[in-house]
Amino acid sequence: MAAAAVLGASALAPLPAVADPEVQVFSTMVTEEEVIKAQRGWCAALVAISDAYQTGGYAAAKAKASAVIDAAYGFDYGPIAFKPTYTTGEDTFRSTRAGALAYFVGPDPSIPQFGKNQGFATYRHWKSCEIEDYVIQLFGNTANTMGLVRVTDAKGQVGVVEKTWTFVREMNGTLRIVLHHSSAPFDAR
Repeated sequence: MAAAAVLGASALAPLPAVADPEVQVFSTMVTEEEVIKAQRGWCAALVAISDAYQTGGYAAAKAKASAVIDAAYGFDYGPIAFKPTYTTGEDTFRSTRAGALAYFVGPDPSIPQFGKNQGFATYRHWKSCEIEDYVIQLFGNTANTMGLVRVTDAKGQVGVVEKTWTFVREMNGTLRIVLHHSSAPFDAR
């Protein structure tokens, strides 16, 4: 009984004074600022791929697009829900890295069966890209966005596509695109 009383008394003794501990926080929460930064990065990458094509041709654009895909998309984790704007048939949905690469730079022109189709980043020389979000949804470690992407080419012509993205946060903090859907604005005329 005496041992229990001593133990009880020592448990109530004040702790020695220490400096405030550094609070460490583990969070996988995606913020609006991070989503906007990722979107701006995607736009900058699109322009960089287009510039690479203008200065170095298909090989340079393919190398740049490959680096962009590896940095921005989550293909290391599995298939991505990827739907480019003007696609039909077997090319409508592109769940593989090769499909995403074809979206940016087109099929490899050295393979005769594909002809000379170009990708979104190479068929015009894009000089700027802007995002206009209508919706940003934050769900912990994922975020959805929906809005317009406006791209302007070297001649000043503007193209507009409707874009939906889903981002997921990796354990190392990086945001990755796991859904990329693009469509043309509907013209009911």
